[in-house]
Amino acid sequence: MTKRAIISDIHGNIEALNAVLVDIELQQVEEVFCLGDVVGYGPNPRECIDACRDFKMVLLGNHDNGALFDPDGFSSGAERAIFWTRQQLEDRSIAGAKERWDFLAKLPRTFRDGDFLFVHGSPRSPLNEYVFPEDVYNQRKMERLFGFIQQYCFQGHTHVPGIFTENCRFYSPTEIGNEFELGEQKLMVNVGSVGQPRDGDPRCSYVIVDGAKIEFRRIDYDPAPTRDKIHQIETLDNFLGDRLMEGR
Repeated sequence: MTKRAIISDIHGNIEALNAVLVDIELQQVEEVFCLGDVVGYGPNPRECIDACRDFKMVLLGNHDNGALFDPDGFSSGAERAIFWTRQQLEDRSIAGAKERWDFLAKLPRTFRDGDFLFVHGSPRSPLNEYVFPEDVYNQRKMERLFGFIQQYCFQGHTHVPGIFTENCRFYSPTEIGNEFELGEQKLMVNVGSVGQPRDGDPRCSYVIVDGAKIEFRRIDYDPAPTRDKIHQIETLDNFLGDRLMEGR
């Protein structure tokens, strides 16, 4: 099986993405899959799109969709950020504007490869549904979600990495030593976020799948330059940069 890196939720953070891509190269990964939200929140949407265009597969995330159309259900800060992002992508005075727009417009909502399903949000609602660790206590929800999965589902959206099992258990990466073996049980695997971690760890999160082995990786980078760029853009809330420092 091809050694594959699965990343998600870059959110316009080119410093974080570059750090992850360096690690991916060091790990001798053959393919990169991105589960969406290339843009939104962060100050470098164009650069992040350009970096993703050579990936093997990129999905549409809800922020990518919001940039293309009107944002739905966004907080006020996220909405302002997505309208600012749209302005950056629509500026035809900047080289490559049409190509970036066309790239986003053609992104699929799901991708299936044998036993592997790839979505942004959930197998039931690929674009928008969140699956949080505490959802394991909602047996009805979990049963319905796993009903959409043939064997394994990889997702992002919550920015919280970990593994959901069919018997309503959630394992954070630290609980499993950052590794897990694929077996007969159905799984949902959240790969975490490259550019906006929200599990209290500011390091970038992504996953490598090599045969039956899943490895969660955390990559150090300096979020201060990204934070400072956000602070310098009046439309973007300072909070969007400040929380990068704590992974919140």
